[in-house]
Amino acid sequence: MRLKPFNANNIRVGRGSGGGGGMPGGKLGCGGIVVVLIGALIFGVDPAQMLGTMEGTQGGIPQQQQGGAGESAAEICDDNQYAMEACNALSNLDQTWAQRFQEAGAGDAFRQPKLWFYSDSVRSGCGSATSAAGPFYCPADEGIYIDTSFYDTMQRQLGAGGDFARYYVMAHEYAHHIQTVTGISDQIRSAQSQNSGARNRLQVMMELHADCYAGVWAGKNRNLIEPGDFEEGMNAAAAIGDDTLTGGRVSSENFTHGTSQQRMAALRLGVETADDDRCDAEILQAG
Repeated sequence: MRLKPFNANNIRVGRGSGGGGGMPGGKLGCGGIVVVLIGALIFGVDPAQMLGTMEGTQGGIPQQQQGGAGESAAEICDDNQYAMEACNALSNLDQTWAQRFQEAGAGDAFRQPKLWFYSDSVRSGCGSATSAAGPFYCPADEGIYIDTSFYDTMQRQLGAGGDFARYYVMAHEYAHHIQTVTGISDQIRSAQSQNSGARNRLQVMMELHADCYAGVWAGKNRNLIEPGDFEEGMNAAAAIGDDTLTGGRVSSENFTHGTSQQRMAALRLGVETADDDRCDAEILQAG
């Protein structure tokens, strides 16, 4: 995907400080079953499950470090190829979604998330996490957190390589931010609290909706897509389906992100229609 270079003055990036290791509660997703491999490979983790706490929403947001003294956004993004790609994607995602909010007459409601790069462990507004959590979005501080070494793991262990697969990760996490800004996340969390038996089903719905929004971003930038990009995205979506990752070890009732077929279908819907209203109608309202 031919993304334009980021403008360091127009994006929000930083380096996350270490979180002391471990995750509060010691639980990974999948219905409380500790499946280390899944925790290490799934992206788009629900912070409430992977981090075990949402204390950041009540007790204030932990301080973050910007890296070395006087380190600029450009220096942070120039750290490695993956960081550069992530910053380029962040810039385009900001522009694309800001324009969409403007078109909907809600331009003032849009706000940019902040992208935090970290290594090994980090403390976010949602608690502490290690790299095993994979990239995640924290609604408490509206931050996207990425240890870029995850992309090597994604390629080696999942066979999901290519720049568009990595952009898909970023777009999915950004979609969770859009869900937060629009109030969709709060609505789903409220429904989960009122019906605990439907918690996982509603979580799957939210993740598939984020996949669809990720596709919408790509669809709105169709002129930048190169041959093979769509296939890379479909391959990544298939690789991180709950059924594929668990290999049948976890029942469908405990899925939290959707099957490979569901994730591929959601991403395809977004790419082909480039219409977030279709995502709302066919995933949220249908769910």
